[in-house]
Amino acid sequence: MKNIDESLAVSQRILIELFRRKRSLIFWAMFPIFILLINSYIIAERAKITTALAMKISAPSSLVGAALFFSCLGGTIATIVAEREQKTLKRLFISPLNGASYFLGIFFAHSFIGLLQTLLVYGLLLIVLLIKEMSISGSIILGLIIIILSIISYVGVGFILGTQLAKRTEDVNAIVATFGVPLLIMGGTFFPSSLFPKKLLEIAQFNPIFHMNEALINLWGKGKSFEDIQGHFFFLLIFSIVMIFLGWWCYERMITKEKTL
Repeated sequence: MKNIDESLAVSQRILIELFRRKRSLIFWAMFPIFILLINSYIIAERAKITTALAMKISAPSSLVGAALFFSCLGGTIATIVAEREQKTLKRLFISPLNGASYFLGIFFAHSFIGLLQTLLVYGLLLIVLLIKEMSISGSIILGLIIIILSIISYVGVGFILGTQLAKRTEDVNAIVATFGVPLLIMGGTFFPSSLFPKKLLEIAQFNPIFHMNEALINLWGKGKSFEDIQGHFFFLLIFSIVMIFLGWWCYERMITKEKTL
């Protein structure tokens, strides 16, 4: 209970800071909608299908591949850098807060943002599908679990990059661009994996974003079952668990290093 209370306190503090920057929230709300509309238009034109069906196919990658990437991974890096620059981490040295509680606090905060983006993307999609008398197929519970695993993975990677590489605010964009954009492209966010050459598809098997996209596209976009996506699911499950422990370890290492400065 103590760890949960500490985590919720960290999460509340971060969310309060985020909601004070109203423009950032507006941009985070607009971004997934724009990506969804652009991807849907491209898919509809290339595949010669209806816009509603194209939106159904492109919604998963627009959400987990693009929106959650920038809000959860980029947002985590930005949060850690901001707290370092504002000397918030210095105040944590004299508190009993542990790395697990801090990780969970940031995870809860960015999960909240990620779930809001999920509601935006799929809320718009549901409106379009209802008008066209269509529906989303696939398990809702399993899809939400995939989204949560994706958020954990992004926050964990954000912790690693934010604590070990990012020192100033200017570093955030460079890190996200250097590590993130190639992973997004190889993950099938902007181009469907069916267009990948064989060598690139083999490399993509080690990319967690590829498994996020493929799992949710096959589940909610194509209506497939757990048996069809279990390989992607278990990869994400193992990857997210590893990221939890690496994120905690990187936080403890950062705290030790900051204390010596």
